[in-house]
Amino acid sequence: MKKLFLILFISMTQFLFAGNEPYIKITVAKDGSGDFTSIQKAINSIRDLGPSEALIFIQSGTYNEKVVIPSSKHKIILEGENKENTIITNNDFSGKLDSFNEKMTTFNSYTLLVMGDDIKISNLTIQNSSCNEGQAVSLHVEGDRFIIKNSKILGCQDTVYSATNHSRQYFENCYIEGTTDFIFGQATVVFKGCTIKSLADSYITAAATEADRKYGFVFFDCQLIAKEGITKVYLGRPWRPYAKTVFINTEMGKHILPEGWNPWKGDKMFPDKEKTAYYAEFGSKDDGRNTTNRVSWSHQLTKKDLKNYTLEKIFDGWEPNK
Repeated sequence: MKKLFLILFISMTQFLFAGNEPYIKITVAKDGSGDFTSIQKAINSIRDLGPSEALIFIQSGTYNEKVVIPSSKHKIILEGENKENTIITNNDFSGKLDSFNEKMTTFNSYTLLVMGDDIKISNLTIQNSSCNEGQAVSLHVEGDRFIIKNSKILGCQDTVYSATNHSRQYFENCYIEGTTDFIFGQATVVFKGCTIKSLADSYITAAATEADRKYGFVFFDCQLIAKEGITKVYLGRPWRPYAKTVFINTEMGKHILPEGWNPWKGDKMFPDKEKTAYYAEFGSKDDGRNTTNRVSWSHQLTKKDLKNYTLEKIFDGWEPNK
């Protein structure tokens, strides 16, 4: 009887904890030693709307691919062997002719497109190698509850497109570089402990937050750096009228202009975006300089305001680290 009870107990324990493990594990390797040599083929092989998480482990190598995770492929983990040596790269850009001899746009210039929900990425480099040829997106995310950690996202103009009004996205300990508007879009996004490098005198963010959203882009404990010789960078400009961007306890290099924010004048469709955009900071560490010369329509948060900037509140109940 005791033996039967023990067997039942072990079986029940294994059942309860089974949900924490991927139901399938796939290896991608350039040298043919894994299940696939292509990341896209590995993604395609996963069952649509699978029962739980599926792990794709990507061995070191440079994968010259344009990768799509469609909406039917949810709960996928892309885990690189090493972010310095596991690289997904492509070189499409807005204006480039595609296979149908039609010009690409910003929105299909991506290297990696994530449309599925509950996608997790770690230890990877995602790169669009096109520079100064047009908008060229490296990472384009539309799915909800997206998480990326310990990764590098490289590009020039429009590096990261955090798209769609319903999407919640979490970036932790990532390195992101670009030239103009290289973090842009409508989504609600938190950047935690990330390094953001400007490669040109331009703008870091271009949020397009919609009016019904309380939060847009929120940066916690990040570091803003720049390529040598870059001295005139804005924290952001509003792509759409209700853009929301907040920096909390962020180290800002001398390349950040004293006024901080730009109203994006000259947009005939939305001429007065500074009247509706919400730009704010708390605890900016600005190489000894203060924030007294910020534009009058931006905000300096108080400690009391910070109670509204928790992951649970920003993401409306979703906590990415749980």
